[in-house]
Amino acid sequence: MSVMENPAALAAREEDALVPLLAEIRARREEFAAQRFVPKDFIAQLKKVGVYRAATPQCFGGSGLSPMGFLQMIERISVADASVGWVASFGSASVYLAALPKETQAKLYAKGPDLTFAGGLFPLQPAEQVEGGWMVNGTWKFGSGCKGADMLGVGIGAAVPGQAGSKPRTAVLPPEQVEIIDNWDVMGLVGTGSHDLKVSQQFVPEEWTFIRGGVPTIDEPLYRYPTIAYAAQVLAVVNLGVGRAAIDEINQMSGGRVAITGAPKLADRSYVRIEVAKAEAKLRSARAFLYDATSEVWHSILAGNPVTPEQVSLLRLTAVEIAKVGNEVTQAMFGLAGTTAIYSNHPLQRYLRDAAVVKQHAFLGEGIYDGAGAVTLGVPPMPGFL
Repeated sequence: MSVMENPAALAAREEDALVPLLAEIRARREEFAAQRFVPKDFIAQLKKVGVYRAATPQCFGGSGLSPMGFLQMIERISVADASVGWVASFGSASVYLAALPKETQAKLYAKGPDLTFAGGLFPLQPAEQVEGGWMVNGTWKFGSGCKGADMLGVGIGAAVPGQAGSKPRTAVLPPEQVEIIDNWDVMGLVGTGSHDLKVSQQFVPEEWTFIRGGVPTIDEPLYRYPTIAYAAQVLAVVNLGVGRAAIDEINQMSGGRVAITGAPKLADRSYVRIEVAKAEAKLRSARAFLYDATSEVWHSILAGNPVTPEQVSLLRLTAVEIAKVGNEVTQAMFGLAGTTAIYSNHPLQRYLRDAAVVKQHAFLGEGIYDGAGAVTLGVPPMPGFL
């Protein structure tokens, strides 16, 4: 698939492929939540529709899907279920892996381009640099999608400050060298299976480590797109899907039964109509901001222009804004539903919890506004922002 492919043709093909998948997600989302992870049989379904080849280098069989195309795919999946959308978003992980030596990537994709990668990158654990690589040992948090991953990554740093190669990096290991500690017990995004990962004295060759956000060894347009900003966007876009699902739920409820108090149906109440209209405008505005900014930077990259600090800042701002707005819209719809939504089996319960957890991610905190504001005003942003 070419990066210059006709967007309408691409969207139509994605529509056809995703329709049956979305129906299956809705049918199985309670199952995923109950077991607290998305199983491998469904990961295989995500592979079939191209989720996990979207960011694979084209030279290794990747689809060359644009950032806009991938974000739209994750957004649509997230309307059906936020946890599946979150796990699917790690189809973007190959933008990280592009910093591995090209020879290592050839081995990584030797069996095909549909690679699922998951990782617990924090807290960084000290690793001993030895001849030819690193001795890795420690425990890491938030390994989203780890039970369905083909390869796993963990964040390491030099055991001795100032030691050669001391920049924080990611070590890539096969699943059999990593223990999954089954401890994901949370309020939202329950089906993501973001368990802890434990590695006990495993040797990882130097060529199977990379600096996260480091210079890619693959020269294709996607790997010129800002890595950390993209990682934030693919997570945040889940909340656009959740916000849309919440509005859709109120729309479905609005013409239903009369309230137990005898109050009018939702659609007959002016304050409900006003709040739904406000939510629609708010969500669509945030969505337009995301895709307009992403498209602008992407087409600048395709034109051969270097990415500027202002563009990185703008992309990070889109991520934190859509995460916030999706959460606010979901909260507003929950409020409109009244007592009906307080029951644990009501869909708005799930949406409320999922949207809140998305907003809590470290990439999407209030500090991102500070960094973006600093760039706008021409003062140095917080370390690591760019």
